[in-house]
Amino acid sequence: MAFFCYILECSDGTYYTGWTTEPERRLRQHNGGTGARYTRSRLPVRMVYVEECLDRTKAMKRERAIKALSRSRKEKLIS
Repeated sequence: MAFFCYILECSDGTYYTGWTTEPERRLRQHNGGTGARYTRSRLPVRMVYVEECLDRTKAMKRERAIKALSRSRKEKLIS
């Protein structure tokens, strides 16, 4: 099973970071209002970054590491 860490850009320009096993399904959940509470009030969202990880633990650690980055560092990662 593959695991992914991802970054969403919300309609207000903010970023949301998470992890999943199915990025497209997770994006549909976020845009459908059944994703994270943070994204529900910032719809629509678009996926701007996806990174495959070796296992769930690594995906969760990568999520935490990305969340700790400054906005400018996240933008560099995305581009």
